[in-house]
Amino acid sequence: MYKNKKIFVIMPAYNAAKTLVNTYNDLPHELIDQVILVDDCSADNTVAVAKKLPIKVVAHPNNRGYGGNQKTCYQTAIEMGGDIIIMVHPDHQYDPKFIPEFIFEMVDNNYLAVFGSRMINKNGALTGGMPIWKFIANISLTKLANFVLRTNFTELHSGFRAYNREVFKIIDIENNSDDFIFDTQIIIQLVDKKIKIKEIPISTRYFPEASQIGFIRSVKYGMGILKNIALYKTGLRKF
Repeated sequence: MYKNKKIFVIMPAYNAAKTLVNTYNDLPHELIDQVILVDDCSADNTVAVAKKLPIKVVAHPNNRGYGGNQKTCYQTAIEMGGDIIIMVHPDHQYDPKFIPEFIFEMVDNNYLAVFGSRMINKNGALTGGMPIWKFIANISLTKLANFVLRTNFTELHSGFRAYNREVFKIIDIENNSDDFIFDTQIIIQLVDKKIKIKEIPISTRYFPEASQIGFIRSVKYGMGILKNIALYKTGLRKF
């Protein structure tokens, strides 16, 4: 417990058996009260590996998608009493060494949401192995979203995020998508409710075992971002 706050790490998992243990071992365990892994009906032995670790394991009987996985993660963390909920992907792409900075910004500086950004240090993203097409798309979509939403984020697409449990009393995530666009919908909800998001610089690594969506899926994701921003700005969908 850090300053009377229960710190929970959630791991939305899908086929993470090869990388889960390394990710878990890199967590700053001295600061963390509970680790929760939600497996989204993996085709490998992610659940078997997870059950050998001292963590809470929840297994979906059917694949719900990345957003659906997160919904279960947050619901479970809140039910178990987590105050600060930090999402760490178990594919070891995001480096858990930045978790203490997330905790500091949320507990000591009272931010309700903190996002890790690979784009504060753009050279770091490329050095970590981010494909150039993904790098360009990331910057372009972020700039467009900033223009429409009147924000100044350096990156909208990071999966390394932390929320105070109070956030989920202010926004309703249950009506959000079960797919990857879930992350963007949360950002829109936070912007709509004027909840300030703190960005911190992070590094990342790309390697064969790290999960990432391919080009076609990324195009679909990008179109989904544009659609949801348009729906929000025109008032055709309530977030």
